[in-house]
Amino acid sequence: MAHNASPDNATDTGTVPARTQDRPTEVTAAGIARLAGVGRAAVSNWRRRHADFPKPVGGTETSPAFALRDIEQWLRDQGKLAEVPLRERVWQQLVGHPAGAAAALRQAGAVLLLAHDRPAAWRQLRAAADDAELTGVLPAVLDAVLAARLGPGHPVRGLTREALAPSAALVRATGDLAAADGAAAAYDFLLGRHLDANPRQYTLTPPGPAALMAELAAVAGPSGTVLDPACGAGALLAAARERTAEERDGGERDAGEGDAGESGAPVTLYGQEADADLAALTALRLALGVPGAQVRVRAADTLRADAFPDLAADAVLVHPPFNERNWGHDELAYDPRWEYGFPARTESELAWVQHALARLREGGTAVLLMPPAAASRRSGRRIRADLLRRGALRAVIALPAGAAPPNGVPLHLWVLRKPGTTPPAPQLLVVDAAGPGTGPAAGAPAGRDKPDWQTVRTTAVEAWRTFDRDGGIEEQPGVRRSLAAIDLLDDDVDLAPARHLPPPAAAGGPAELARIRERLTTTLARTTALTPRPDGGAAGPARWPLTTVGELARSGALVLRAGGAGTAPAGGAAPAVLTDHDVIGGDAPSGTLPEAPASGPAEEPVLLQAGDVVVPVLGGGAVARVTDDSTAGAALGRNLTLLRPDPAALDPWFLAGFLRGTANNRQASSYASTATRLDVRRLQLPRLPLADQRRYGQRFRDLAAFEGALRLSARLGEQLVQGLHDGLTDGSVTPD
Repeated sequence: MAHNASPDNATDTGTVPARTQDRPTEVTAAGIARLAGVGRAAVSNWRRRHADFPKPVGGTETSPAFALRDIEQWLRDQGKLAEVPLRERVWQQLVGHPAGAAAALRQAGAVLLLAHDRPAAWRQLRAAADDAELTGVLPAVLDAVLAARLGPGHPVRGLTREALAPSAALVRATGDLAAADGAAAAYDFLLGRHLDANPRQYTLTPPGPAALMAELAAVAGPSGTVLDPACGAGALLAAARERTAEERDGGERDAGEGDAGESGAPVTLYGQEADADLAALTALRLALGVPGAQVRVRAADTLRADAFPDLAADAVLVHPPFNERNWGHDELAYDPRWEYGFPARTESELAWVQHALARLREGGTAVLLMPPAAASRRSGRRIRADLLRRGALRAVIALPAGAAPPNGVPLHLWVLRKPGTTPPAPQLLVVDAAGPGTGPAAGAPAGRDKPDWQTVRTTAVEAWRTFDRDGGIEEQPGVRRSLAAIDLLDDDVDLAPARHLPPPAAAGGPAELARIRERLTTTLARTTALTPRPDGGAAGPARWPLTTVGELARSGALVLRAGGAGTAPAGGAAPAVLTDHDVIGGDAPSGTLPEAPASGPAEEPVLLQAGDVVVPVLGGGAVARVTDDSTAGAALGRNLTLLRPDPAALDPWFLAGFLRGTANNRQASSYASTATRLDVRRLQLPRLPLADQRRYGQRFRDLAAFEGALRLSARLGEQLVQGLHDGLTDGSVTPD
């Protein structure tokens, strides 16, 4: 549990021991690789091959650290570095700071806020010739700008003369970065890279769910005050500010819909976070990123030490910690926030629900990201029942798996409205945004890497907007439905949307089943026509001279590329990703590229061309796929290797066909305790003239067409069988 610190007792926070103040800025092997634009393997080779490579000055034997100035000089002497980019210089100074990266980022963020809010004062300080003078005057100036922007109880502590003494170079470089990139962009870069470098330390709310939660809260109109009592890195508050700005600029607000937030009035963002370091970084992020808003972030445990006990917010957005047992159950038994019932020790999420309601004004909206178990655990049924009876819980929206950590669980959104003196008739909207009615078209492969947020957003927002306006909604089987609260008040009070939505018509109904049957009949006839005949051949296996994929790559007959790299550009169109599941199943590309980190530009993926041969390297199956025009342009996914043959030397179908040989795969595979890995370079091919390759290639192409027809027949057959089962059991198909 973190406590707020007053200016008087903050002097020790972040203070650097005297013996470490003169320690040089350090950089790891990964940092050296980033500076020089090479891989870590190249850095290891330099250490082995160059006797004059700088010696480690810290770190461990497995992860040594080097003096940044020595590394920069060595790289320049070797002609491997012309000049360290300013962004990289600031980052390396930050991660090598003797007080730690979080403390250094706090200092850098405060300097950026000073440069942003009081540029004249910063320029005057920057001109100070003496480092001691700069770091001596800076604390008082930073304290003034932070108090003015974040309020007197802000969490950005520890900016004392002693703490800033080893930071003069960092301070000056940070100011230069602000001049070059802008203060907000500079901080986004530094904070984004810090979060990317510590993925296990922070649980972040992804942009998709954050924007959706903010939009749901804004249906009643723009919010003048927004609270996130578990604000983490501030994603929900930033999304709320952005959404409020869109609504006030005449976005999608319906006339007469709500009265929250006067047009043009300043927005105040309230946040609370138990991690003191993260609270400080988030306060700086919001202050720099949303300059038009008042920012009030506090560092303390929300449930035990609420920093805003008298707040009546227009909206509360929360991504609470899940399954937390030590949330204060024993200390908080008589807390006035438990208006709907005292939560069990195992129901920490319901404690957060009631805290959110307690901090809303009458008619205010709260949106919480919840684990699905919170909708059905028996230990929470009495609280859920009271939330329904009093009209506080208005909607439960099921999201697809992968929406937010933990990514394997389909999370829920709970939308709540604080009842007024005349609460509405108790009704609950249930939406399954991951259901069959919201996904791709029938028969189309669904994306595996992340949800289709445009479809999810449209389904959820349209349903909630209509329900909130009309008090009910037209039922859509498998997708949405409104229910009277009385119908849910049974022994379980189970609110999971899937349990209350009628199933969609089986496979689209009898007409769709008839179309599937007709298509299956045609495909089976085509499969019969394509069935190959094993023509007679030689008495024994051929004795061809052999070569390997590795030898062909070295000779230039083909190019080898590994998949998995690449990120989606911000705001731009990204190609679909061909995954290993797609290759094995013969499907169209179904994956999506991960979003580029805030700390740098998008990384170019490996794009497929027609005629490429793609081979999965995990799983032990004999599979190779030739890329056609419909797949060209897709990105190469993880655990795949691309072989791009020179058409003047290799026929792609000949290549793919021989790579699929069982004996060939066996001799090129290595076996671990849980998986089989294929070494593509060891796969063998016969040395044959191009004309003979094309003869074999045509036969392999015919086999691929037969295999594709078999797959399609199997899928259509499965759809028909399951559709008839569903139709017979729900009454849409009769047994006659």
